[in-house]
Amino acid sequence: MSNQLPRLLTRLCVAITFIIATFVAVLAQTPSPTPVNPATLPPGQQTVPPTAPPGTPVVIPNAQPTPITPAIQEPNFPDIKPQPLPPLPDLTRVGVLSSNVVPLSLTDAIRKALQNNQDIEVSRDDVRFAEQQLRSLQGVYEPIFSMTPQWIHNITPQQSSLGGSGNTGKTTTTTFNWNPTVTKSFEKGGGTYTLSFANARTNTSNSFNLINPFWSSNLSLSINQPLLRNRTIDANRHAIRVQKKRLEQTDSDFRQRTIQIISQVQAAYWNLVFALRNQQNQLDSLQVSRQNMRNIEAEIAAGAKAPLDRAQVQTDIATREANLYIASQSVSIAENNLKELMLRDPKAPEWSAQLTPTDSPAFDLSPVDLSAALDDGHKNRPELRRLTLQRDINSVDLQYFQNQTLPQVDIQSTVAATGLAGTQLGAPAGTPVPLISGNAATSSNAFLLNQIQTLQRSLGQPVAVVPTVASNGIAPNLVGGYGKDLANLFGFGTRNMTVGVAISFPFHNKTAEANLAGARIQREQLDASYRSQDQAIEMDVRNAAQSVDTAQKRVVASRAARESAEQQLAGEQKLYDVGRSTTFLLLQRQQELTAARTNELQAQTDYNKALADLQRATGSTLRVNNVVVNNPTQP
Repeated sequence: MSNQLPRLLTRLCVAITFIIATFVAVLAQTPSPTPVNPATLPPGQQTVPPTAPPGTPVVIPNAQPTPITPAIQEPNFPDIKPQPLPPLPDLTRVGVLSSNVVPLSLTDAIRKALQNNQDIEVSRDDVRFAEQQLRSLQGVYEPIFSMTPQWIHNITPQQSSLGGSGNTGKTTTTTFNWNPTVTKSFEKGGGTYTLSFANARTNTSNSFNLINPFWSSNLSLSINQPLLRNRTIDANRHAIRVQKKRLEQTDSDFRQRTIQIISQVQAAYWNLVFALRNQQNQLDSLQVSRQNMRNIEAEIAAGAKAPLDRAQVQTDIATREANLYIASQSVSIAENNLKELMLRDPKAPEWSAQLTPTDSPAFDLSPVDLSAALDDGHKNRPELRRLTLQRDINSVDLQYFQNQTLPQVDIQSTVAATGLAGTQLGAPAGTPVPLISGNAATSSNAFLLNQIQTLQRSLGQPVAVVPTVASNGIAPNLVGGYGKDLANLFGFGTRNMTVGVAISFPFHNKTAEANLAGARIQREQLDASYRSQDQAIEMDVRNAAQSVDTAQKRVVASRAARESAEQQLAGEQKLYDVGRSTTFLLLQRQQELTAARTNELQAQTDYNKALADLQRATGSTLRVNNVVVNNPTQP
């Protein structure tokens, strides 16, 4: 108890001392009255200072200046008047009718692009043109029918009575020829076969003819068969085999172009999906800012907020409107890019339609199987297929040029049968008449037959071997019309056979050797090109796989960022509601959330585009999208 009493006294003394000091400080700050300036008094209250008598000098005392207190100017705040909410921006796009809405799936977009795309049409025509070129080359092996009807009228002077002119000194011969011929070359073996059927009707004034008019026929088969050069391959077969490979190359080019178009359609489709979703995101952001404007107006009217907060919100609204206009422009660009791939006619009514994608971006956390993707890329890519076909063409070149270095050895053979028949001179048909009566019959007959054969050789006609005649007339089998002539022809009683070998070769054959060396050099170039393309595909597949993996991680990260931004905005909104945050911080959180949502949409879009690019890199675009490309029709 004795210890507490001094402590209480000490506290009491300190309290009294603090009160006295506070009172003294208040008295010291009490302002003194300001002296009144007589000049500022109203009229009638002004006092005239005393003046000295004339002649008395006036002594002006040292007057102390009166301190002037500076005037404090209040800030000029605008009148607190409610501001109207600006209208929503006009999102009408140029050349697009908002009433013409066309729903579109990714499958429909790919189908329309494959049907109407100009580049696809060009590639398809390349395949069709190559097919027709192959048909034209294969036409060399079609049978060729030819016939040359001729009418020949000859009047020939004769210098000897042995020419059969009699007393006129000339002979007249009229011949009508028709010679149908069928020629065919065979792809296997490279041989050429010619079947000829020569027919002639001759009427002559030659007195030595035993029959007149007469028919002569010749049926022959000629064969030209290579044994070394041009047997396994020749110029025609070389061109056909090369064209077949080029036709397959155009098919590979068509598949490659189809894959590229599908990949472009996929990318354009997902870009349009992102542009529309981003436009909606920006519109939602603008709606939030407009709601902020309503809230600020209500708080300003209640006196809870300063008018400057309104300007801050108005600035935010204008900024978000600008972002919305940019997003609308991106929608038009993405939509036009997709329409360019799908539409054939620039005046098609679909250009004014508003496309509405019906597919949503997919997302899968399954990792990429790099090993399987690399195998598919090296096996399915059309670029490697094209180089493989080019190597096949080079193999055909090597075979052809190697064959051309051989000597040319061809079998040439002809088998022919002849026929002859006519009207017997001086007697009805079928009546034997002796050519010459008497003892000189035998020698005269031989002489006349020899003259007939000589005349036929001079006229270029087949030589008719006339059977031996009796002393009383011509052989009965030579008397008759065209039917008898054909009967003698197909009886093969008279025939010709020729068999020979044609051999030719150059001494050096530099042309074939140079072509062969050039083909071998091209083979080395193609091998290097194949390795280079194979390496490029390896890099392409690896980059595409990495893009898919990165896009997966971006989607996860952007989704987490968006969720965090939503939590931050919710917390900031609660602080703002209790007066512990500012309008600036609230708007900043809202903008951060809008950006986070945009980043998430972009990541999802990039993931789907990365999947499409991986399909292109592995050559599986056609299979994944159920697109069937028919093989070219080979004639």
